[in-house]
Amino acid sequence: MKPLILVSNDDGIQASGVHSLIDVLVKLGEVVVVCPDSPQSGQSMAITSNSPLRIKPVEDYNGAKMYKVNGTPVDCIKLAMHTVIDRKPDLVVSGINHGSNASINAMYSGTMGAAFEGCAFGIPSIGFSLTNHSADADFSPCLPFVEAISRQVLENGLPEGVALNVNIPDCIPHPTEMRLTKGCKGRWTHEYKEYVDPLGQKFYWLTGSFINEEPENTDTDEWCLSHGIVSVVPVALDRTAQIDDFKILQLLT
Repeated sequence: MKPLILVSNDDGIQASGVHSLIDVLVKLGEVVVVCPDSPQSGQSMAITSNSPLRIKPVEDYNGAKMYKVNGTPVDCIKLAMHTVIDRKPDLVVSGINHGSNASINAMYSGTMGAAFEGCAFGIPSIGFSLTNHSADADFSPCLPFVEAISRQVLENGLPEGVALNVNIPDCIPHPTEMRLTKGCKGRWTHEYKEYVDPLGQKFYWLTGSFINEEPENTDTDEWCLSHGIVSVVPVALDRTAQIDDFKILQLLT
């Protein structure tokens, strides 16, 4: 029996990134794709609780079974496990995202939300992203890394509760190196731009600038991406901080 690979994303079922991902993964196993029916960027691990969800088949692509859901990336993984597949997947893969999910962006990302949800089901899970937001981005430089990492994870698994956040720089020449590294300490500033509508009412549009707070640290995903290197960051589902018990008591008293 071929390995079963469950695929999702946050850019929607029509995104070119997910089709590039499928082109690689069909060589490694049986692929089932369950994606949002429209873009869901920034949804993190959001779930839909106040409206009905519908999952609908769409035309198969390159041998992969395709479905769309009127919900978030996490909804897609949950519904796939509940309604579509009849055995536990060997691998969950999310992406390829249009745009970076390095540093703190991994926490906001719907791409990584789907990977985290796969991880919560106890399935080895990977999120792939390319640092190019264009709808017609060229994903071909990503494919060797997608295949190599996915193949390794299928063969060797991942530690329990750990997913991989893989970011691939959009650069010339194309990247040839990848590193296991850590997420950069960073934040967003000037996040909202103010406008006035025709009725004179203010409204705000999300924008912003990313600040790398450790630009000289060579052991981060942002440093790798800025130097044409693919970053592979292991991210833990359990976000409990490891703090000494005595210090916790001091905080609570």
